[in-house]
Amino acid sequence: MAKLEVTRTGDFDCLLRKIEDGILKGSISATLEGQSDFKGGSARCSVRVFERYSNVGGNRVSLSVTLFQAGDGEIRLSAIASGGSTALFFKVNTWGEEAFLDKLKKLL
Repeated sequence: MAKLEVTRTGDFDCLLRKIEDGILKGSISATLEGQSDFKGGSARCSVRVFERYSNVGGNRVSLSVTLFQAGDGEIRLSAIASGGSTALFFKVNTWGEEAFLDKLKKLL
C-alpha cells in the first residue's frame, strides 16, 4: 500500500476533473472503476477508484482518491494505491502501487 495525503486550495470541481482526466489519460490501461459523491450542508466529499495494469509488477493496481471540503475551506485529498504485490501471504513489491501514486503526485 502506498499513501498520499495533502491539502489544497482552489476549486473542488476543477481539481476533481484534473485528477480524473490526468489519471485516465496518463495510462492506456487506466479505468475509472467506481465513484461516489456526497454533500451534507456545506461539506462535500468525492471518492474515485481507478485501476490500471502495472508492467513492473505484472498485475493490476488500484488507486482510491478521496476529496473532502467543508464550505469554502481547504480541500483535503487522501489517495491510497493497492494491489501491487504478487505474493500470496505478504507483500513482495509495491513498485506498481508507488508508480500509480506518482502519477497523481505529478498532477498535483
